[in-house]
Amino acid sequence: MPKTVGILTGGGDCPGLNAVIRAVVRRAIPLGYDMIGILEGWRGALENNMERLNLDKVSGIIYRGGTILRTSRTNPLKRPNGLSIIKENLQINGIDFLVAIGGDDTQRVSDSLFQDGVPVVGVPKTIDNDLQGTDYCFGFDTAVSIATEAIDRLHSTAEAHNRVMVVEVMGRDTGWIAVASGMAGGADMILIPERPVDLHEVCRVLRKRHGRGKYFSIVVVAEGVKLPEAEKPADAGQPTDEFGHVRLGGVGDALAHEIEKRTGFETRVVTLGHVQRGGSPTAFDRILATRFGVAAMNLILEHNFGKMVALKGNEIVAIPLSEATKEPRRVTPELYDTAAVFFGSG
Repeated sequence: MPKTVGILTGGGDCPGLNAVIRAVVRRAIPLGYDMIGILEGWRGALENNMERLNLDKVSGIIYRGGTILRTSRTNPLKRPNGLSIIKENLQINGIDFLVAIGGDDTQRVSDSLFQDGVPVVGVPKTIDNDLQGTDYCFGFDTAVSIATEAIDRLHSTAEAHNRVMVVEVMGRDTGWIAVASGMAGGADMILIPERPVDLHEVCRVLRKRHGRGKYFSIVVVAEGVKLPEAEKPADAGQPTDEFGHVRLGGVGDALAHEIEKRTGFETRVVTLGHVQRGGSPTAFDRILATRFGVAAMNLILEHNFGKMVALKGNEIVAIPLSEATKEPRRVTPELYDTAAVFFGSG
């Protein structure tokens, strides 16, 4: 009797998810495995919302954004008997092995299931690029490309109107997107959660540029940045999801208000928001996602469970799920210091 592999996508959507799904299915079915897609992440696993996958269903999806399986931020660990319900639904559908594609929250649930006896492997997914154990997560390159293009376009309008443009990008706990897109886009200041924010220093840099006859500036800020000197914290009164994360947004507005108040420079805000995670994945992300998908199925073939595939250098490796779910992988001081060389000097 053929074995069956279940696959789900959890957390926020991300360019490259469909490429992973396609790769797992294309690897598994010729080897005689059946495939079942679990719809809407852990919610589908709890509610027994699943469908059969075949080669036709994954044909032509490698370039599509989002996920054909849909997703949610459902946390089974907060549901009464959540893990037991998932295990029962996997058994009802004859699922022998599970591939879970997602970030740290998804992989914590995966690790809990593994500890409870479920043969599961993980695939790292987060545009924030902050998952431990892997040098890159697919989706990050696409997000950086989108943010960089936006910054490029904002240069001309900022210069035309002598404005400071604040660009808010994604990044809850880390500033990988902010640093990478800011560096690529020639930003004059980059603010990230890993570094304390000194608004006096930000304004000093902007005044210095204006003093040299540069009457416009680009400031990139990650959404998770705290502004201790601002009038109100950016996340005040915001609701949380099932994993306890505040729904971020607003730090760009708060920062722009402080800059204009302190310098007198006309300041505008562009919040890129979900546009960063939408649309077609870059070639890099399609290739990385495909490699991850094939490697995940290979772990199942090897019965090497409780692991997450990861990129180390240019090699795909497997690391314990428990390692992947440690604290977020932070922007390195070397990378930020390199970006800081150009603050206010353009």
